[in-house]
Amino acid sequence: MLRHRKKALQIVKSLDAFPKTSEECVKTSTTGGTCLVISLLVMSWLVVMEMMYYMDTTFTYTFTPDADFTEKLKINIDITVAMPCRFVGADVLDMTGQQVMTFGSLDMEDTWWVLDPDQRLHFEGVQRVNSYLREQFHSIHELLWRSGYTNIFGDMPRRRSFPDKEKDACQLHGSLEINKVAGNFHITAGKTIPLPRGHAHLAVFMDDKDYNFTHRINKLSFGDPAPGIVHPLEGDEQLATKNHMTYQYFVTVVPTYVNTYSHRGSTFQYSVSEQNREISHEKNSHGTPGIYFKYDVSALKVEVVERHESLIKFLTRLCGIVGGVFTCSGLISRFVGLLVSCLTCRFFREEANNGKFEEKTSKLLPGPPASLLLQSNLTQQPDAAVPQLTSTTITPITADPHISDALNMTCAGT
Repeated sequence: MLRHRKKALQIVKSLDAFPKTSEECVKTSTTGGTCLVISLLVMSWLVVMEMMYYMDTTFTYTFTPDADFTEKLKINIDITVAMPCRFVGADVLDMTGQQVMTFGSLDMEDTWWVLDPDQRLHFEGVQRVNSYLREQFHSIHELLWRSGYTNIFGDMPRRRSFPDKEKDACQLHGSLEINKVAGNFHITAGKTIPLPRGHAHLAVFMDDKDYNFTHRINKLSFGDPAPGIVHPLEGDEQLATKNHMTYQYFVTVVPTYVNTYSHRGSTFQYSVSEQNREISHEKNSHGTPGIYFKYDVSALKVEVVERHESLIKFLTRLCGIVGGVFTCSGLISRFVGLLVSCLTCRFFREEANNGKFEEKTSKLLPGPPASLLLQSNLTQQPDAAVPQLTSTTITPITADPHISDALNMTCAGT
């Protein structure tokens, strides 16, 4: 068994066709050692950066047609209007023509329009952060997807100070389950009266001075909470300069499927554009004063998937880094060594010294070698008996020190 193993090892060893460099042919230099140290440092840095890149995740965004027609669209609302709740009515009207009451109802609570210091500080923070997210969302969206926070603002703190006056505002909050079709959610003056083919708002007991559609949007989102979703209208506050004002928000709702390591589920994100104007029939500006959110659902669905780079790509990039750095460092070492030799004239000095040495050696050794001299001495004495030589000692032919040094240098070189 051991014999077969040795034969197998010998066969494998005989197949080794990689070139081997003899140690006698390897010449070390300061330039090569410096390049090696620098290349090792660069290689270590690149390997660490590559490992960090591999540990990080990437996001892919895919657009596909939205084929889920039976899905419901949930609207999450928390809006404060600067009118008492007895003057405010809110409902939904969509393209299906269904009754408003089938979508549910919002809770209405009388409150004060002016916030206390803690609430005002919180709301201004929401304004600044959401404004920054709307403007810089392209640079921090991946951080939001990875964060796992579904509510980065937190809830409005409870009121601690209570004004000594009657409540002058109405807070509408809650969720509505509506059809995933185009429609509008509106808040206007007068309570809602259901009709067989729609609804009406009864506002005959209101004066013009009672109209005030100054509003604050604490929350307006679609679908279930999910990390990475920016709601552009949260933190928006509009102060009405006229009594009969209409505020229109044109919202495009995009179905979104989030598949990250922190969250998985379906939700909705939206984009919005807004417009406001005064209702004045004398100025040919007709309409009904109020706050209107006119929404439409996109036919495309966005799928956000978080994933790691494959292990094969990671190993391939590591091999490329190691091989590339070694190859480039070898080329740089040779180029730098040649450049240094040229600048210091070392290359030319060594060539000149080698040429002088060969010329001097050829001049100092003009005669025949010692073996030929010994043979000629033996031939000149034919009558003498030739002794049986068991060992031969070659003595120097001349005592000239130059010739002795040349011979010693030649023997040392060989």
